[in-house]
Amino acid sequence: MRNFIPDAIYYEENITQYELGKYLLEKYKSVPKFIIENHNNIEEMRKKENKEFPKMKRNLIIGIRKTHKFVPNNKISNYLVPYTSSGCTAMCLYCYLVCNYNKCAYLRLFVNREEMLNKILKTANESKEELVFEIGSNSDLILENLITGNLKWTIENFSKAEKGYITFPTKFDMVEDILDVKGKERVIIRMSVNPKEIISKVEMGTSQLEERVKAINKLKEAGYKVGILIAPVIFVENWEKLYEELIIYLKENLSDEVKKEVFFEVILMTYSYVHRKINEEAFPSAINLYDTDLMTGRGKGKYTYKQEQRKVGEEYIRKLLNKYFPENEIKYFS
Repeated sequence: MRNFIPDAIYYEENITQYELGKYLLEKYKSVPKFIIENHNNIEEMRKKENKEFPKMKRNLIIGIRKTHKFVPNNKISNYLVPYTSSGCTAMCLYCYLVCNYNKCAYLRLFVNREEMLNKILKTANESKEELVFEIGSNSDLILENLITGNLKWTIENFSKAEKGYITFPTKFDMVEDILDVKGKERVIIRMSVNPKEIISKVEMGTSQLEERVKAINKLKEAGYKVGILIAPVIFVENWEKLYEELIIYLKENLSDEVKKEVFFEVILMTYSYVHRKINEEAFPSAINLYDTDLMTGRGKGKYTYKQEQRKVGEEYIRKLLNKYFPENEIKYFS
């Protein structure tokens, strides 16, 4: 991913009116390109079979974000903010974006970044309180930054805010580009982690646990506020052993500076019928995450763990965190 070259680029013609749009077309000038009317509705992509999902992830979609609605959030931020990208090049078997976009959960980049950031700055400055804006709920901004440089640009320009914070999660370790930027004190970066076995079998195309931990140590040393997101917790065989090994690994390998202030978020996996169909056809030899004994229906086509299993899981994970990180806050468990 560090040297990602897409197989093809699909772009809205108006992106040429933006500096970033022109930059991306020039950066990938040798890549085949196709003009589209709307990044949300590419008929050629919608008609592809599920088994084509990995190949679809090799394309890059570039457009202009039209939706700028802030969604109130009461977990780690005040607002979930539509920002510079949606989707991802990785292929996590549980990816929640698949629920929204089906097999079209490929990486989409939005070039009107000034418009999006200006709204965040205006909202932050006009608020009487310190607001936190989640800018990475639809994508992975560390990953995107390798292509656009948007994250470095965002951090530097958010430093103009009179108050407030931006935050985002990541499963990637490529943080070198943002270690020395101005404005780090207003940024909270949360590293998503899982047991090594789950990362290798389920979170395909993401950084390994060792690299993620090294990255969070680097970020803290550089001056960022940091958190750890244990998500999603998946009740695979031997899950108790795997998650204890994970938390012990964090205890032994996070720096002392990280352990002094790091907070935790824990989220249990939600799955869906759409995931099942895509994974069966695109990754026929992959682990099956659908467990009829442990899961129940939740809404149209979605599955969540049964209440009794959720209770067992929460009690166990909390017990582990209280044992190995007794001084650190668990922000929420969901």
